[in-house]
Amino acid sequence: MSGADLNNVRSVPLTTGFNHVATLTTDMDLTVRFYQQAFDAEVTFEIAKRADHPWMKVIDLGGGAALNVFEVPADEIIGERRRQGGRGAIDHYALAVESRPTLEAVKGRLVAAGAQEVGEIQQLGHEWSLFFRDPDGMELEVCCPADADPR
Repeated sequence: MSGADLNNVRSVPLTTGFNHVATLTTDMDLTVRFYQQAFDAEVTFEIAKRADHPWMKVIDLGGGAALNVFEVPADEIIGERRRQGGRGAIDHYALAVESRPTLEAVKGRLVAAGAQEVGEIQQLGHEWSLFFRDPDGMELEVCCPADADPR
């Protein structure tokens, strides 16, 4: 079947979702520990620092998604992580959880793991949303479907 035929037959995207998001940190151990404590994430792969490649760890976030974390010096991270529009072309990413009770549990785990500025859970359209900043100050979000739990 040619690419043109696929366009006429498929009613869903060819992709199955995100495979990974790559992010930069100045402190690998702090960042990895944060995701382990807040989300029970696991390191599944590591590349040691080389002359041509920074130290990298792949963190399994569940559901087939991963976070690829690269440790770099602070002066190699461009932009302002605390200002929308100053964070580069990708502003933030959101992790998904199953339900509002899980989202509420994650809020407590984020605080315990050292997240900065953990916000309040709010409804945005058909989702419950919780914004926070990771140990590097990057704004991130955790969401769950609102229609599954109409609070």
